[in-house]
Amino acid sequence: MANQSNSALITGASRGLGFALTKAFVERGWSLIVTARDAGALHTALAKLDNRERVIAIPGDVADPIHRQTLAEAAQLLGGLNAVINNAGILGISPQPLLVNYPLDVLEQVYQINVIAQLGILQAIWKELKPGATIMNITSDAGVEPYPNWGGYGSSKAALDQLTAILAVENPQFHIYSVDPGDMRTQMHQEAFPGEDISDRPLPEVSIPGILSLLEEKLPSGRYRARELALEE
Repeated sequence: MANQSNSALITGASRGLGFALTKAFVERGWSLIVTARDAGALHTALAKLDNRERVIAIPGDVADPIHRQTLAEAAQLLGGLNAVINNAGILGISPQPLLVNYPLDVLEQVYQINVIAQLGILQAIWKELKPGATIMNITSDAGVEPYPNWGGYGSSKAALDQLTAILAVENPQFHIYSVDPGDMRTQMHQEAFPGEDISDRPLPEVSIPGILSLLEEKLPSGRYRARELALEE
């Protein structure tokens, strides 16, 4: 089943930015491994795609080491990976509380998914990365701006940014990015603002051109805002 075409792993692929990326990669002829926690939602999303025979769907939780190993085995069957998009993440409690009131068991879960599992994915598939491969960890402006009530999610993304930056300096043979897609009209964003109208936020598709430009132009490793990249084209 070895495949010489471009191949990628995308996590959190059942909706939002993850599904938009999956669609864009499939349209460009990539072979994909995709994952999400909700098996039904993942398969429903993929049914909307043309050429979905190029997509291997493996539902599961990225925090589960056994699931991560299963993803690595699939990557080996594909002949390795040209790209890994660590998009899966969780908001935490909604509505989001002040940090002094943040339930520590929930905060631990947020860090487990948004930071530790991201590194766990990379550790699992590291040997399957092709020369010059691209790694993208999806971050947020909440990781750099001290927004009130965003302390749990925001600090987890700040940790992910620093983790990504260190990975980049330790591994100059790869292109390693933190990518901020900007505010988007997604289920997670709605959960962050329960009961509010978020229809003014753009759809995830607006962030795709900038992300693809990173992948295609092989810019230096670092932190980028996807929509600014799109404006530079």
